[in-house]
Amino acid sequence: MSDTIEPRWQVVDFAELPGTPCPCGIAKRAFAEVADYPATIHVTEIKADAELHYHKRLTETYFILECGPEAKMQLDEEIIPLRQGMCIRIPPGVRHRAIGTMKIINIVIPKFDPEDEHFD
Repeated sequence: MSDTIEPRWQVVDFAELPGTPCPCGIAKRAFAEVADYPATIHVTEIKADAELHYHKRLTETYFILECGPEAKMQLDEEIIPLRQGMCIRIPPGVRHRAIGTMKIINIVIPKFDPEDEHFD
């Protein structure tokens, strides 16, 4: 008789995760099912201008992995140019959208909830 002990750690291969449509593009989301982890980690590919939206509870942190020369981010009324290596913290209530093509890591705290995507 063997007792199987679950590891206290998790490994995710984003290449094996399915893509899910979102207002920003296609997101691959990790760690949603891990009860004792307070966030979700997303790799999102943005191919066109995203839809302006906001969250009432979620804080998102975008890390720009890759982007085209035209890439920008709208944060409320301001539009800022982006480049690879930038990081943006988007607290609840900030209306935001990605403009142009890019690939980002998005750290969402607390865990992503599709019910907390709001559009004007």
